[in-house]
Amino acid sequence: MNGKEFVVSRDDWSLHRKGEIDRQRHREKVKEAIKKNLADIVSEESIIMSDGNKVIRVPIRSLDEYHFRFDQGKKKHAGQGDGKSSVGDVLGTDPQQSGPGKNKGAGEEPGVDYYETDISIDELAELIFEDLGLPNLDQKKKPEISSESLEFKDVRKTGISGNIDRKRTIFEVLKRNALKGNPGLHGIRKDDLRFKTWEKTYKYESNAVVLAMMDTSGSMGTYEKYIARSFFFWMVKFLRTKYQNVHIVFVAHHVEARETTEEEFFTKGASGGTRCSSAYKLALEIIEKRYSPQDYNIYAFHFSDGDNLATDNELCVRLVNDLLMNCNLVGYGEIEGPYYYTSTLRSAYKKIADPKFTSITVKDKTGVYPALKKFFSPDTENISP
Repeated sequence: MNGKEFVVSRDDWSLHRKGEIDRQRHREKVKEAIKKNLADIVSEESIIMSDGNKVIRVPIRSLDEYHFRFDQGKKKHAGQGDGKSSVGDVLGTDPQQSGPGKNKGAGEEPGVDYYETDISIDELAELIFEDLGLPNLDQKKKPEISSESLEFKDVRKTGISGNIDRKRTIFEVLKRNALKGNPGLHGIRKDDLRFKTWEKTYKYESNAVVLAMMDTSGSMGTYEKYIARSFFFWMVKFLRTKYQNVHIVFVAHHVEARETTEEEFFTKGASGGTRCSSAYKLALEIIEKRYSPQDYNIYAFHFSDGDNLATDNELCVRLVNDLLMNCNLVGYGEIEGPYYYTSTLRSAYKKIADPKFTSITVKDKTGVYPALKKFFSPDTENISP
């Protein structure tokens, strides 16, 4: 064709989206890695002490930062199979590669870096709260309205002009004209008009109150208070994220108990001895005065190091049983110290056989997430939030 050459090519347009596809794949890997590391991430100090920051930085120890990998031995390698191998088969391993049991002791090798990523508190909360819910939630006599909305109900021939349904009106015109042998969109009549009807609907939730009780006595050191506050931090966020009508009451105690504000509960400590029964007495008084079991689902959660006055333990058992008569669930979390001994209070609680009583031991920071899952595992008969 006049000595001219023409090159016909077809671009692979998927290559133009390669960067975005890689980013999406990386985000999915990060999400999966965060799920696997929730027990470690939940109690990270950067989160608990975030002071309301929307985005926090968390370490993910099971995910390496993306980078090119080179042979550490800096040697050339070559090899081939026997003809019977398939894609993915392992043909050999590096004998110099370190494995279980190697490099024990102090060692001279550098440590393994881990990957850090930014994630919003809301995104992290969504992963943590995915399977959580208030257990034994019952419908009460006086449910509260959590929200109201307009819901489309029907289509009628009369209504206000603002609610006209254009699609259905056009359909009626086309149908009528087609039946008369004159198809097309023309000659709109009053009988062709269709209007949407809306009704105001209300979403009801069962009332619930959660009593958060924390030991702030002198035996609760910085570590114990941090563990307790980590649990209650996520508990509060979980309740306010998933439920509209949950009241939270904060109770701090040493020898005496008092109701506090949320800020005081998470920031102020105390000293002196421990009498856990004081918290249970105050909780029962609050229930009697403000939250009738006929109208509210009631939950009580108590965290302590278990270092209670021995003479107070029997009274604690009686008061917990009184709480169980009014509550959907009573949870006790004990934070073990460095010596990991069984406290006399925990031993006393073994006498309680009520299935609505749940006890858990937290030995280190990784125990906060299992405690959340243990206390907030909804049963199949719960009312959805």
